[in-house]
Amino acid sequence: MKILYIDGDGPFGGASRSLFEAVRALPAGSVEPHFVASRGTALDVYMQVAKDYVSTRGMTKFDNTRYSHYRGIRWLVLLREVFHLPFTVAALMKARHRWKDIDLIHVNEAVYIIPAMIAQRLFRVPMVVHVRSLNQSDLRSRRTRWLVDILARRAGAVVAINENTRATLPASLSVHVIQNSFTAKRAPKPDRHVVEKLDALRPGSLKVGFVGNLHHSKGLFEMLEAAKAIREAGRDVEFLVVGGVTTEEKGIKAWALARAGLAQNVQSELAAQIERDGLSDCFHLLGATLDIKCVYDRLDVLLFPSHYDAPGRPVFEAAFSAVPSIVSVSKPFADTLVDGETGIAIPAKDPAKLAEAILHFADNPDEVERMGANAKRLAESNFDPSTNARKLLELYQRVLQTA
Repeated sequence: MKILYIDGDGPFGGASRSLFEAVRALPAGSVEPHFVASRGTALDVYMQVAKDYVSTRGMTKFDNTRYSHYRGIRWLVLLREVFHLPFTVAALMKARHRWKDIDLIHVNEAVYIIPAMIAQRLFRVPMVVHVRSLNQSDLRSRRTRWLVDILARRAGAVVAINENTRATLPASLSVHVIQNSFTAKRAPKPDRHVVEKLDALRPGSLKVGFVGNLHHSKGLFEMLEAAKAIREAGRDVEFLVVGGVTTEEKGIKAWALARAGLAQNVQSELAAQIERDGLSDCFHLLGATLDIKCVYDRLDVLLFPSHYDAPGRPVFEAAFSAVPSIVSVSKPFADTLVDGETGIAIPAKDPAKLAEAILHFADNPDEVERMGANAKRLAESNFDPSTNARKLLELYQRVLQTA
């Protein structure tokens, strides 16, 4: 079975890691993966599992996600989408010329529905659409109605990564929930830079950490405010931030993204704020690493104070290391977070509640162990790579049988 995977995310992040894990775990010989992807670290990783690939400078999006849908100044982002359209078409036409017998298209995120539609017209095969982000769910919006209509008519199957994401799609739309996966293994070659920083942490301190790309929407500055409150409370807590900045753009494109709030030099802002607040002894920027299991093994509690109102990949990744989480989510679903059992749910943009949750673990170390053990059981049940890969393969087969 030859599958064309489409992904326009250049930096290797949560969505690309999820696709890589899924493809790598598919039964041997069941799929020949072919990729059309934007140049960047994500493509570098995809090349480990790809039969063949076509790269592109960028890929056109249609963004109707809850956080970054077009509104106000964000309409400027359409300049980026128009700019990327010729590169998108050229890459897909190159793929069509090179690969004559693709069986199925799998687009890694619904924001890339336009490239998926172009690919479907070129290859004349069914497609599977992954929905990895919370979407705008107001059906009074013409954009929302258009996207739902395309998914209903053009997609052979729609896959949501968890029940939180599924809840933002209409109940009338047929959606399969297949959780993401994580291979809980250390990297073959340790990241010495990160290991040295981890070794320098204070024995006996509570280690709480964030893992992911750095952006204001991830709640990093709420973490700084919480760190100040905890320092004033006299607790020995160290904060770790593991991740890098989003892609740096230049020229008019950079200006438009900055005006829209989609490109920010968060790492420099964080470093400056840490210095101003005198938090350098307890708030550490470790940078990005591929040896992520090494980080989780050294954490006591994972922090995910995102503004997105959903648990991200790090929540279940850390759980494989028996690490509970503090997550900004208003309505947690039991497939990812059980409040008070596998972690603690808090409101978004609330540093006081974040500090309160951290203090709960600092003052009750037995809770770290109890909730961590529960989190690990949940992760092993829901996020096993081989189990979820089999579910995905079965879905591919059903789509092809009914096409």
